[in-house]
Amino acid sequence: MSFDLQGYLQERRRWVDETLDQVLPPASSYPFPIHEAMRYSVFAGGKRLRAILVLAAAEAVGCRDSRVLPLASAIELIHTYSLVHDDLPAMDNSDYRRGQPSCHKEFGEAVAILAGDALLTLAFSLIAQEPLVDLVKGKRLTGIVQEVSQACGTKGLIGGQTVDILSQGKKVDHDLLRYIHVHKTGALIRACVRLGGMVGGASSRQLQALTDYGERIGLAFQIMDDILDVEGEEERVGKELRKDEAKGKASYPGLLGLERSKREAKRLVEEAMATLSSLPAERTEALAAIASYIIQRRN
Repeated sequence: MSFDLQGYLQERRRWVDETLDQVLPPASSYPFPIHEAMRYSVFAGGKRLRAILVLAAAEAVGCRDSRVLPLASAIELIHTYSLVHDDLPAMDNSDYRRGQPSCHKEFGEAVAILAGDALLTLAFSLIAQEPLVDLVKGKRLTGIVQEVSQACGTKGLIGGQTVDILSQGKKVDHDLLRYIHVHKTGALIRACVRLGGMVGGASSRQLQALTDYGERIGLAFQIMDDILDVEGEEERVGKELRKDEAKGKASYPGLLGLERSKREAKRLVEEAMATLSSLPAERTEALAAIASYIIQRRN
């Protein structure tokens, strides 16, 4: 019997959405605009893939515990903050996100900046609260906070975004392009998988396997984003396409061409799936299916 990935994703997305609804301030609470903007951005129809990776990785090491949900939801808040800021005129200057006006187009630039700041701050608050603290204590909890911080900071997301901006309009070689993608997108995805293992009490061998998996699917995911920017359908992707070339941004299709980029993404996914062989097969069905989905997605 084949693994029902869509059913798996839908169920866990519902769990994450329910948690996010509980932890986000009501739109009716003062000051209204900031809370409206936070909810507007979080509930704009995202796949919750990063949050689900946390849950799937925890399950891969035998942890099926609802107390993991705050950590998964914290990652989703961080991801949403990064998108809100990424869309700003000073960054990628995108008017649409997930098929609707970007946060700054709906609420103004100042509120969008503050909404992103608030989402990032709330994420760390979630990690520091029960029930997660009941599940992981002491050094394990400290390690989780450090993992999240590094994935978000100048050695991760922010570092990759900085180099991406500074490289616009310049000639970029493969090593620098890989650096941008590994840090801008891959670092947070890698962290999601590692965090699931860490919260689930993974052994060092298990954590290494999850790390290898996360690194490969993280890079494959961004390569597919580059490919979709070239040949995707705007209605399905939910944002303006063909912007990378217009802005002089480095991309895999721009450097390697479409077909070679597709082969590279496929190779990375195959390697990612191979790393799971050291974990029980019945526990890694979700991770394997998610890896395959990454190179098949159309949004």
